[in-house]
Amino acid sequence: MPPEPLPRAAEAAAERTREQWTRKQWTRKQWTREQWTRGQWAATADGMLRAVRPHGSPGHARISLPGPTGGYGADVDGLEGFARTFLLAAFRLAGEHGADPDNLAEWYAEGIAAGTDPRSPERWVRLDEHGQAKVEAASLALALDLTRPWLWDRLDPAVRERVVDYLAPAVGDPTYPRINWVWFRLVVQAFLRSVGGPWSAADVEEDLATHDGFRREDGWMADGHERAFDHYVGWALHLYPQLWARMPGAAGFAEDRRARDTGLLDRFLLDAVHLVGADGSPLVQGRSLTYRFAAAAPFWVGVLAEVPSTPPGVLRRAATAVVRHFTDRGAPDERRLLSLGWHGPWPRIAQSYSGPGSPYWAVKGMLGLVLPAEHPVWTADEQPLPVERGDFVRAITAPGWLVTGTAADGVVRVVNHGTDHATPGDTRGDSPLYARLGYSTATCPPLDPGSWADPYDQAVVLLDAEGRASHRSGMAAGPTRVVDADGVAVGLGSSSGVVRWLEPDEEQVHHGSGWTGRHHDAGTATVHSLVRGPWEVRLVRVDDLAEDRPPAALRLSGWPVAGAELDIAPGPAPAVRADGGTRSALTVLLGRATGAGVSVRADAGPLGPVAAVPRAHFPALPGEWFAVLLDLARDDGPRSAEPGLRLDRDGSTTWVATRWPDGVRTRTALP
Repeated sequence: MPPEPLPRAAEAAAERTREQWTRKQWTRKQWTREQWTRGQWAATADGMLRAVRPHGSPGHARISLPGPTGGYGADVDGLEGFARTFLLAAFRLAGEHGADPDNLAEWYAEGIAAGTDPRSPERWVRLDEHGQAKVEAASLALALDLTRPWLWDRLDPAVRERVVDYLAPAVGDPTYPRINWVWFRLVVQAFLRSVGGPWSAADVEEDLATHDGFRREDGWMADGHERAFDHYVGWALHLYPQLWARMPGAAGFAEDRRARDTGLLDRFLLDAVHLVGADGSPLVQGRSLTYRFAAAAPFWVGVLAEVPSTPPGVLRRAATAVVRHFTDRGAPDERRLLSLGWHGPWPRIAQSYSGPGSPYWAVKGMLGLVLPAEHPVWTADEQPLPVERGDFVRAITAPGWLVTGTAADGVVRVVNHGTDHATPGDTRGDSPLYARLGYSTATCPPLDPGSWADPYDQAVVLLDAEGRASHRSGMAAGPTRVVDADGVAVGLGSSSGVVRWLEPDEEQVHHGSGWTGRHHDAGTATVHSLVRGPWEVRLVRVDDLAEDRPPAALRLSGWPVAGAELDIAPGPAPAVRADGGTRSALTVLLGRATGAGVSVRADAGPLGPVAAVPRAHFPALPGEWFAVLLDLARDDGPRSAEPGLRLDRDGSTTWVATRWPDGVRTRTALP
């Protein structure tokens, strides 16, 4: 039952606490730092480029970086190391108008000559030999286009012919996946066309039409036909259209698209700047997280495109914050090399396509170096991010996300009711990278093998007699919106559908999607979320249960926090605090819990050697509502009241009366 109303004197004390906390927010700016100059950006890039050279092959065609051989083999690894660092070298050359004190153009030109020579022991894997070469070819083409006067135009004619021959298999190739890969074929063909090579107008029109099919609400794009929303929206699906449109080989196609594509980017960036924490951490969600500060790329693309709605100073601040988040925490490392990992090495963050050269897609986040020193973005001051300006709650329609940011601790949280890297009705398992109910800039979903089979963080699951947890991918996504709840802004979202148990196949693809296997329906469930500040009220109703294999219990779990040391409070209101200060707590608001505690796992993520998740168990009773309050913060926050919740029925409408931990009261109608 909800607690009794606070006496009037206690309400007044709670209000004073809120006022004091508001004043505190304006003064606590531990994360504020001096902005980076262009010289600091350039020095960081130059250090990375110098560091990889000792790992180049004798003819410079391959850069084979330290670490175990990737899943695609050493030949692909060497090509990745060359192509991705060449892109950073191209940014430096273009931004300096060809000035080249480190002799980048000659060094990489030698590598191009050797890599395209079919007789060379260093020759590159061809596009018709391995699919990954199609990805790297796009970086080669972009870099050659950006450095045309200082590199391409100075290549020996025979080498230029070999480059054209190397890229030519892209033309008419029907095997490019219908995801962000369409841009690899578009970019390569634009370059080929500009140098008199083969190209296909039909291919261009097909790929542009495929890309347009990715468009969703408010400038967001899905990476294919699934509900795949992640960093690829920014570092691929908005980046490539803008760079491609500036290539001479896009003439006749780009002109009619430029205004529309810029408009979509402009709208997307209004959301994207809200997804960066005050400490610069991007959202820890989605595949290819080892690309790290590639998450800064869309902000530089916005500057390049001169978007009207987000000031250049905010875009520069977002990009700087993201890159510095990693450089200040050991990536690149003391050798100035990038490893497979997040801050430091953590190989398990990689997908099966990742190798030691893969992390260098991070260089996309340094695209701003294309802009010369005289560009206005380098002379204007950085401006604060949304989470640095104050608390906010925001709904992002396409991915089904409710976003809250709190200025006191700089954390950004996402409550997810629409993204699962699947389609409605899908029967695959939940991917920890996509299908969890929550992601943030302060936590990472546990990625140990058990987490793929057993969703135990940020999940609502039915447990079978053996303790096996159900999966929710393929759910029906409800609306996500911000509502006025008695004068208080509250984020409201929901999702529902069949949940099922999974018996995973022995072999998995490991590209980031949920695991495949045999499934068995466990029942159906509905989940609603109310969010504000650091809190989420999560309401759950089991609608029906499988009769042939009735579940043993319902489990609700909260935010995962990680660290070297954890302070765990396992009681009826379980909580855990990491040594870095991040705290996660779960409080039962509605329903009789049969047990509560904290789940602990070792080496489950890159943010610390131990991860812990508060959880509570309930009886699996169809038609009965259960509710918990989830709390994620780096500070104790304005807690002045015991939280409580009451459900009221008014005709066909269910109202949720909530008393939040700061004493604020709201009344919200469920969808």
